[in-house]
Amino acid sequence: MIEVLRAGILTSVQDLGRPGFRHLGVATAGALDTLALEVGNRLVGNLPQAAALEVTMGPTVLRFARPTRLAITGAEFDATLDGEPVHSWWSLPVRAGQELVLRGATRGVRSYICVRGGIDVLPMLGSRSTDLCARFGGLGGRPLREGDRLAVGAPALRAGIALDAPPFGVKAPEWCRFAAVAQAPVRRGTHAAGAERAVTIRLLRGPEYESFTSAAHRAFWSEEWRVTPQSNRMGYRLAGGTLAREARNELLSHAVLPGTVQVPPNGQPIVLMGDGQTTGGYARIGSVIRADLWKLAQVRLNGSIRFVPSSREEALFALGEERAYLRQIDVAMAMHEERLQRSKRAA
Repeated sequence: MIEVLRAGILTSVQDLGRPGFRHLGVATAGALDTLALEVGNRLVGNLPQAAALEVTMGPTVLRFARPTRLAITGAEFDATLDGEPVHSWWSLPVRAGQELVLRGATRGVRSYICVRGGIDVLPMLGSRSTDLCARFGGLGGRPLREGDRLAVGAPALRAGIALDAPPFGVKAPEWCRFAAVAQAPVRRGTHAAGAERAVTIRLLRGPEYESFTSAAHRAFWSEEWRVTPQSNRMGYRLAGGTLAREARNELLSHAVLPGTVQVPPNGQPIVLMGDGQTTGGYARIGSVIRADLWKLAQVRLNGSIRFVPSSREEALFALGEERAYLRQIDVAMAMHEERLQRSKRAA
């Protein structure tokens, strides 16, 4: 069991989501930074789809009733385990009774706490994810609160690294070459002095892209867009220049996905996230490529993003590079496990 001593701003149970039900109006939900979740699960010997805790900003305090193995991935947190500093993207043993404290995110927004065996809540539609909008899944369809107790599942058939193995870590994706994107030119005067560097997000053009004015096209690609405080797991509301359409006709309802960039009548884009609706009627100017959704999920409120155009071939190549990064982790962990076993036999 894991006891929640302090839940923080928004902590919920999430896995890779529940795809395949959008035609029934059911959102995908799941971890917004799926890459961080997959890495964390690998580090503790879980299957990639095991459920973990998604911590938004913190502060969060957890107590572990039994020995386990722990990994924190995603955002960088000021974290300690029984007062000793612990770092993101590391796998480490946990003794019974130890307390994990995440005081607050120092970089990024969402962190994933993965434990050996995964968080064991009742699956709904094939997923343990919490759909906070529809209020089902996870632990009662709600964020965690103080006093909650979470069961931990049985380890995978081949858990890999032993519970008491020494700590080890992997390279965070943002420090890898595949995560780098060529910077687009910024319109003069759109970048605030002293502000953090905008995160570059690649997009495919949407079905209604050509219905926007040429001025809107220039603004969309050249400006920095601010993520407003009205953003959440359903969608990121962006602030910047007004995107006007040539055509003023009403659109029929159409399918939308996480990453779809809609433009309502006020001309300010909305990027749909994991809990976003399944249909919409606003013009779709673009769609974030799947390989960049994890970067978007880590942009803070009032942070800035810039869009750069991508082709279908470039989007598929980027996704392949992401999968190659995960395969490299699999190989490195297998080699690490083999070294540990050799050392144990030699001893």
